[in-house]
Amino acid sequence: MHILTLGHDVLREKAEEVSQIDGKTVHLVKEMIQTMHEGRGIGLAATQVGILERIFVVHLAEDIPRVFINPVLKGVSPETSLYEEGCLSIPGIYADVKRPEMISIDALDERGKPFHLDADGLLARVIQHELDHLNGVLFIDHLSELKRKRIIRTWEQKFKA
Repeated sequence: MHILTLGHDVLREKAEEVSQIDGKTVHLVKEMIQTMHEGRGIGLAATQVGILERIFVVHLAEDIPRVFINPVLKGVSPETSLYEEGCLSIPGIYADVKRPEMISIDALDERGKPFHLDADGLLARVIQHELDHLNGVLFIDHLSELKRKRIIRTWEQKFKA
């Protein structure tokens, strides 16, 4: 699988709900996890590999790989924190992003089984980051216009030269 990078139109599109979870979905999830690991990432959304389906995967070092299909954010904490984020679709670029510290989410796993998860810390942040991808939002969209333009200019100079 090839990870799309900043400037690709698909990254700005909203993903569609998965209507049927089958062997094709299971295969896609396995490929996404492998691609995420190869890219040394901790999360990857289907939109990042050009597939407009509401699927993302997350794998933190101290945790098991997690699969989220048709995720729905059910709640967020009023407490927020700043944390440096990066993205496989904007390699080499990092910025502090303010996000809720805790979240509550419902989704389906790769077998189609519904689950609920309350998450905090890095897991909550990665889930929010990947959920943003499914809505056509990049982490740089959470920054001021000035910072975002500076990052885009830096990225273009670094990777479009």
